[in-house]
Amino acid sequence: MRVLVVEDDPADVELVLRALRSGGFDPVSDVAQTEADFLDRIRKNSYDAVLADYNLPTWNGMEAVKLLRREGLDIPVVLVSGALGELKAVECIKQGAADYVLKDHLPRLPESVRRALRDQKLRGEHRQAQEELARSNRDLEQFAYVASHDLQEPLRMVAIYTQLLAERYQGKLDPEADKYIHYAVDGALRMQTLVQDLLTFSRVGRGGNRFKLTDCNEVVQSGLKNLQTSIVQSGAQIHCEKLPSVLADGSLLAQVFQNLIGNAIKFRGSEPPVIRVTAKLQGKEWVFSVQDNGIGIAPEHAEIVFVIFKRLHTRAEYPGSGIGLSICKKIIEQHGGRIWVESQGGKGSTFKFTLPAQDERR
Repeated sequence: MRVLVVEDDPADVELVLRALRSGGFDPVSDVAQTEADFLDRIRKNSYDAVLADYNLPTWNGMEAVKLLRREGLDIPVVLVSGALGELKAVECIKQGAADYVLKDHLPRLPESVRRALRDQKLRGEHRQAQEELARSNRDLEQFAYVASHDLQEPLRMVAIYTQLLAERYQGKLDPEADKYIHYAVDGALRMQTLVQDLLTFSRVGRGGNRFKLTDCNEVVQSGLKNLQTSIVQSGAQIHCEKLPSVLADGSLLAQVFQNLIGNAIKFRGSEPPVIRVTAKLQGKEWVFSVQDNGIGIAPEHAEIVFVIFKRLHTRAEYPGSGIGLSICKKIIEQHGGRIWVESQGGKGSTFKFTLPAQDERR
């Protein structure tokens, strides 16, 4: 094991190495006494662990944690100190130190180092799993994009010719044939819609990060323009409070508001839809709400509604492919937020999502 010892007393360096040997390690060591020495060492060599005295003449061991982080290195740092109060020790661990060992308890050092190395291994495995998951997700999105894009043309041909078949032979064959033709036309059109929605889902975020300071009031108005026909036909009342500006992709955020308000109109009750759009600052994030007086959602379905292609109603009751809320979830998560619904069946729904707030001092 190769270790970097941050220590200005040669006797203490030897005591640390002796403790490691007594604990079953065979350490190869370098010593750094100053910040410049430390940076030079970690840039030239690879270390399994850093053992740092907390108190040095010109800096302290916790600076090693900050320097390693700045250099993008995940090397566990165990503080080895003559005196370190409990409060200070806890604070050091909160800031990233793997552990601390007092110099008059050096027999503890080998087990502390082993634990730090185990934790480092687990972190590495977690990072690798996250990277593989991200790569898998990218591959799946690429597959969905290519598949849905390439399927559009043959599906268009199927839809056109089944519609022509229906126009030409409707009523000229027996009732069973008319029924089969209707099924074929309906199936082709629904497949077209599904493929187009899947293509929309796979395109979210493919254009890269186009975030900029965006006025959410303008974003909502953009979404409402696309819903104008539905608003007029349903008699919907849309009440929108003054909304903040956030760092976002305006076109994607407009899609979120359009989907949520459109759903509030679609899943309305016996009364005309009344929809309220609000935002409230909570800590370092804005919590947006889209509240309606519609048919509501049973609490046990609160998470299912965000799963792609999951539907709570038949197509005969409410049209759609069941992908709109999945798109909303994907967009909000790409903006660093989260989305959920608060509702009870028959009592309306409130969809909420968060977006990071901008520092007004900037």
